[in-house]
Amino acid sequence: PAILSSSATVVVFDTKVIDFVGCSVDDVLSALSGDVEKNENLASAAIQALSSLDLLAASQLAGSKKQSDTVIVVGAGGREHALAVALARSPLVQKVICCPGNGGTAVEGGKISNAEGVNGKQDNKTVIELTKRVNAAMVVVGPEQPLVDGIVDEMQVECPSVRVFGPSKAAAELEASKAFTKDFLQEHGIPTAKYRNFTSAEEAIAYVESLDENDRQVVKASGLAAGKGVLIPTTKAETIAAVKEIMSDKSFGNAGDTCVIESFMTGPEASCLAFCDGKTAVLMPAAQDHKRALDNDEGLNTGGMGAYAPAPVVTPAMQKEIEAMCIKTVEKMAERGTPYVGVLYAGIMCTPNGPSMLEYNCRFGDPETQVVLPLLETDLYEVFIACCDGTLGSVDVRFKENICAATVVCAASGYPETYPKGMEITGIDESNAIDGVKVYHAGTKLDEKSVTRCSGGRVLAITGMGSSFADALGASYKAIEGLDFVGSNKESLMHYRTDIAKGVFNKKLRIGVLGSTRGTALIPVIEACASGELHAEIVAVVSNKEDALILEKGRALGVTVSTKFISSKGLSRAEYDAECTSALIESGADFVVLVGYMRILSKQFCDFWAGRCINVHPSLLPKHAGGMDLAVHQAAVDAGDSESGCTIHQVTEAVDGGPVVVQKSVKIEAGETAESLKAKVQPLEGPAFVEALKKYCGKKVISYADAGVSIDAGNQLVEVIKPACKSTIRPGCDADLGGFGGLFDLAAAGFDSNETVLIGATDGVGTKLRVAQATKKHDFVGIDLVAMCVNDLIVAGGEPLFFLDYYATGKLEIDEAAAVVRGIAEGCRQSGCGLIGGETAEMPSMYAPGDYDLAGFSVGAVHRDRILPSGVAAGNVLLGLSSSGIHSNGFSLVRKLIETEGLTFDSPCPWDPNCETIADSLLIPTKIYVKACLPLLKNQLLTAMSHITGGGLLENLPRSLPKGIVAEITGHPALPPVFKWMQQASGLDDHELLRTFNNGIGMVLVVKAEKVAETKELLKQAGEVVYDLGVLVSGEGEQVVMKQELQ
Repeated sequence: PAILSSSATVVVFDTKVIDFVGCSVDDVLSALSGDVEKNENLASAAIQALSSLDLLAASQLAGSKKQSDTVIVVGAGGREHALAVALARSPLVQKVICCPGNGGTAVEGGKISNAEGVNGKQDNKTVIELTKRVNAAMVVVGPEQPLVDGIVDEMQVECPSVRVFGPSKAAAELEASKAFTKDFLQEHGIPTAKYRNFTSAEEAIAYVESLDENDRQVVKASGLAAGKGVLIPTTKAETIAAVKEIMSDKSFGNAGDTCVIESFMTGPEASCLAFCDGKTAVLMPAAQDHKRALDNDEGLNTGGMGAYAPAPVVTPAMQKEIEAMCIKTVEKMAERGTPYVGVLYAGIMCTPNGPSMLEYNCRFGDPETQVVLPLLETDLYEVFIACCDGTLGSVDVRFKENICAATVVCAASGYPETYPKGMEITGIDESNAIDGVKVYHAGTKLDEKSVTRCSGGRVLAITGMGSSFADALGASYKAIEGLDFVGSNKESLMHYRTDIAKGVFNKKLRIGVLGSTRGTALIPVIEACASGELHAEIVAVVSNKEDALILEKGRALGVTVSTKFISSKGLSRAEYDAECTSALIESGADFVVLVGYMRILSKQFCDFWAGRCINVHPSLLPKHAGGMDLAVHQAAVDAGDSESGCTIHQVTEAVDGGPVVVQKSVKIEAGETAESLKAKVQPLEGPAFVEALKKYCGKKVISYADAGVSIDAGNQLVEVIKPACKSTIRPGCDADLGGFGGLFDLAAAGFDSNETVLIGATDGVGTKLRVAQATKKHDFVGIDLVAMCVNDLIVAGGEPLFFLDYYATGKLEIDEAAAVVRGIAEGCRQSGCGLIGGETAEMPSMYAPGDYDLAGFSVGAVHRDRILPSGVAAGNVLLGLSSSGIHSNGFSLVRKLIETEGLTFDSPCPWDPNCETIADSLLIPTKIYVKACLPLLKNQLLTAMSHITGGGLLENLPRSLPKGIVAEITGHPALPPVFKWMQQASGLDDHELLRTFNNGIGMVLVVKAEKVAETKELLKQAGEVVYDLGVLVSGEGEQVVMKQELQ
């Protein structure tokens, strides 16, 4: 009744017969022209067609004709587990049998089980026998090897009535031979890198030698090499070595009989999977995976350590382009008599010139399957049936909107190299019970007691889903917290990456531009994007004027920028704006900038882009709102304003009435005209846009200043800590507590008071204390306190003699304070100085409960003739002593970064697998250099020293150098993992990093060249790691010059 009473025309189109249901094209046109009778007939036919579909669905789901199929999934990995789970959701499927399956499919329950009697086999003969035995309706092939071995062809002979989801042996050549694929792509005009195929190693090497030195290449074994046959050399010599490895050394066996050498492409990669029915293809949401074993894409290549989808790097426009490439591939494969049925996995490089095909795989990806299939809304079994029957065009393949999926692979420690097996896996049920989480099994098996154990390198894939990647990843990592692979000695033998999908959170702001004029104000934005000043990229330039010069600026940015004229002819304001929005979305824009756009925007447009669209107005709003161009400037002059300028504001339905983002002003001089004022204001518009866009760009560089800086004692404590203090006794002091002051006898310590100079040093631990307080781990911060003082003290050439501490808190907790002082005592023992006194202050009005602060005071002595620095000159050598970690500086920034990365101190440590938590790594105490350096001082081997603390190498080393001397750093060691993580998380460049952290060098020694060998030998005896850091030269200006980049 609703349809019949509607003024709309309703028709049903049958995609199987390619025709309208119950009517002709003429009938539809008549109805659209206002023929009421035809319109009613069409509505009636539509109702009948829908009723028929309902009856068909009812017959499939219930009654004597109920469809209850058995499906076999071939394979034993996480991909096959995900396929089985997705297929089991179909009401048309009664059983899903995995051949051979794994420990997860064995216990999944419900419709899913492992095949009986196959003994872990998945060869063609085994699968065919199983198909006949269980009367399967469909076989879904997971891995590529059975496809390349012709399982589809054999099944068509042995079980002709059974559908097989996967390509024939001839069609699987797309994966079996990279040489075939490259020739195929080139023949049919599908974008791919320039390449050559070789069957002779000599010819391949000759080709490489003929290339320019800077013409970087990728070398591939043409055949199947278990995902490892792609080598990415960086030099011509490495490229020749790669050819020899593949073709001469046969590192990948017969897969290297043919070698493909192709040009190196740059850009992010994406995994794009498409359903194929031999005629056409339907692309699934793009995914991105992480191949490297370790965080920050370091370590060896693996089968994949995690993935996420939909990948933001693939815009809607790019998605269409890639789908067209897949459709063309399927069509051309059909033309050559090898129709492609199954899933086509396109490896895509998103280059500056658009998507380019890296390679094809003829099966689902792993771990991409674990994030793509959970997003599928349509019945997977129906899709597979349509692919096998050649009717994919008749199925509405839909994926969930506004849902993200991310999977994190948990691997055995040591993977992809030698790794253990047989560990018990704990916590699976608890992790699976977390909302939005599914644990997919790969290398698992059940033992004789039904305990799930590790049987491979990649063991589990933990997939989380949510409305954002943050939610999805949060679910995945929460589930991982409860998982473990327990070794025979109860040790944890599980490894996973902590940075899956990290790039998503630092993606560039994608700007779409609407303009009607020259677009002069866009130039500073383009330049800021290109220089990196803006973490953004322009993805679209759209104009309502066909000849607008702003379109030329868009075209100049390259083919990846959608540049488009949209005519407004015959369209209402809302309709035109809808066209513009469609073009912007298709290009992947998530923010809109109006640059000289001469149209009033509709409410619909303003509502859709609310908070994500800005415009510039040539006045200081709210003054002179509503006007345009010269009229606005004239209004400012006529009003007698003393200043004018431009305003960047958010776009709302109220013209020029949105919230102000940025304003820039100029003075209005006497005799000013509208034209002269415009000439002063207009150059401000571009920089104002840049300043405004910075407020919307996702992740900004977090400097130390951004982090901010922000913290408990009694008689009972004195009694508790006395034994620790007594343990620090040395000649000259008795380290007894309780008096008004601590005494030290210089003579008893062996110093002549007439020739001795005392040195004092004081410092604290800073906000590293926050980590200790948050995690209730107080044992090491006392060592930090001593280290920060005595390391400063020895820089002057002295020997530490005694130490005093100050402990302030809001509420004295004896155990906490005692742990701190025990740490102080340990630091004093390490540095050879006596703990002769201290102060404990309990101040509730100053500190919150649980907070405390520390200060330390150290005194040392040096012979007046041996005070450093002394004799520092050009030619002196710089030696660096390794740090133990972050030490005690930069923690306000460290804590800020951990917060912005969505981590806590109890999170698994992302940079050090040997530390259970982030806190365990951060609380490693500051290294004390006293005992290693005292022999150097006594032998007068040093001319200067520098303790690398707050301010880093760049700020601390100059404190020990005279004017006219410059330190050239040529041998800075590679950044330890903790500092690499900090740099990536903060976005700091090398200069700022060197001003913030010690970066692996905690102490710098300045040594005369002839004393270097003796110095190194003494340091080696002390167990120190020594780096040849650089040399001193004569010069002016900056006193520390980096001659290398940090690695």
